Amino acid sequence: MQKFSSLKSIPVYLPLVNIDTDMIIPKQFLKTIKRTGLGKNLFFEMRYDDQGKEINDFILNQNPFNNSKILITGKNFGCGSSREHAPWALLDFGITCIISSSFADIFYNNCFKNGILPIILDYEKIKELSEYANRKEEISVDLKEEKIVYGNNEIKFEIDPFKKKCLLEGLDDIALSLKKLDKIENFEKDLRNKKSWIFND
Repeated sequence: MQKFSSLKSIPVYLPLVNIDTDMIIPKQFLKTIKRTGLGKNLFFEMRYDDQGKEINDFILNQNPFNNSKILITGKNFGCGSSREHAPWALLDFGITCIISSSFADIFYNNCFKNGILPIILDYEKIKELSEYANRKEEISVDLKEEKIVYGNNEIKFEIDPFKKKCLLEGLDDIALSLKKLDKIENFEKDLRNKKSWIFND
């Protein structure tokens, strides 16, 4: 998993509430177990018409928002089914930070496990940031300092210390397990000595 420290980007503002995981990545694209290649299908039903052509009015099909790394959106983002393909699609598209007033719990946790920083802010702060999206101006996100800088202003946000550490160090579940490899190997060695019959090798 890529480390997350800070980023600067023109944000894209998608002012919709209750965006569920099926809207983020529809069910017909869930056959893959790869984390790459899903970005082209992000928000598929909003980005493409029935013939598969891009809908020009949809913001993620417009310059410079098709290169945005920061998504600002409405409350309860990522609700619905707990598909991990949703953060995979966002990440593959290039979005590594999502700002909302609330997230669905499972989606929120899945973001941290895939290198995406989800930030919770109150609605008034989100409206301030959305003006920078409307004006196509950059904002900065600093995870280490837990702040967003926009113009001459800054907003502080809070992140669980353990989740913050995982993002800063690029640690997903597998990497966290590998950090305890010595303990795992010692446990297996001890178990093999005590209960050798359960090993079939």
